[in-house]
Amino acid sequence: MHFVPESGERKLPDPLYTLDGDRVAAVEQWRQKRRPEIVELYRTFVFGREPLQRPSTLHFHVETTPGMMNGAAVRKQVEIRYEGSGGEGSIKLLLFIPTNRTKPSPLFLLINNRGLEHMDPERENVSPFWPAETILSQGFAAAVFNNADVDPDEHDDFQNGVHGIFDSKSEGRSPDAWGTIAAWAWGACRVMDYLETDSDIDSADVTLVGHSRGGKTALWAGAIDERFARVISNNSGCTGAALARGKKGETIGQINEKFPHWFNENYKWFKDREYELPFDQHMLLALMAPRPVYVTSATEDLWADPESEFLSLVYAEPVYKLYGLEGLGIKRMPLPDSPMHSRAMGYHLRTGKHDMTEYDWLQFITFASTSQ
Repeated sequence: MHFVPESGERKLPDPLYTLDGDRVAAVEQWRQKRRPEIVELYRTFVFGREPLQRPSTLHFHVETTPGMMNGAAVRKQVEIRYEGSGGEGSIKLLLFIPTNRTKPSPLFLLINNRGLEHMDPERENVSPFWPAETILSQGFAAAVFNNADVDPDEHDDFQNGVHGIFDSKSEGRSPDAWGTIAAWAWGACRVMDYLETDSDIDSADVTLVGHSRGGKTALWAGAIDERFARVISNNSGCTGAALARGKKGETIGQINEKFPHWFNENYKWFKDREYELPFDQHMLLALMAPRPVYVTSATEDLWADPESEFLSLVYAEPVYKLYGLEGLGIKRMPLPDSPMHSRAMGYHLRTGKHDMTEYDWLQFITFASTSQ
């Protein structure tokens, strides 16, 4: 295994060396060999292998309501329906589109892992976790779906949600079978299937956003589905944006013990063996290239380890440079509340706790606006 020389004691694998030991020197090599290798490593050892992508049964039911947000928005409530050998399922997508638009709207899509109270379709309860009014005021459409629609966030032996619908009943689960985060990412991809059909949305300009476990989900969805134009990972920590080697706070062993359903069985082998991973999270971020990626941390979120989240971006930069794109251009973390970004990468460290606030969203909007 080749290591990034400047990564020091962390001994990070070099994203620009293939498993055969060949140096990647051109975009074509990255896209044809190294990128697929890394995706396969993550499927095998972390997130698992989904049994299908777009189901042949996928269809959409749309209800449209004009005059929302005091006339500023059109609301669409979309039911994304599918069925498999284990039954039927659906994802309920809530979508607000600016009324005064002259062309299809760019869009922010949030993977909501905090419950329905943050996505009130009537807008009687406005949450800073998903400030749809603020998003629309800046010329973007705002969409959200509840991750529990896709798969429950509980260890139910994968009997419910999309696992119950699509997993084979005649075969046992393999060690690389998809976990719950892969299921949620699959759901985000099915939302993208719908967005491509909506003429009010610029489906080539969709920014995927996730917080915490949703941030891990957003990164994996962005890795396997390059239709997402940008990916934003907020406070995603362990197995999200944060490097595993040398990480403080939550470890691979701890996350698998508390949330055994999130990942595949192979990942549990790496408890206290972070340095034996054939990858690290800078390589997950590198899978977004050349699309823009944004990572955030919070000063009090030590469980996520802000430094390891920041350094993951730093060590993903060589892949972006392969495309002729600049990274953050710094090696040290910026001061709190001092967001910085290039057209390809962004980062900020917000003062406060593990959360996603309107301050975070304002930085996301600025980043998306300057990287269009």
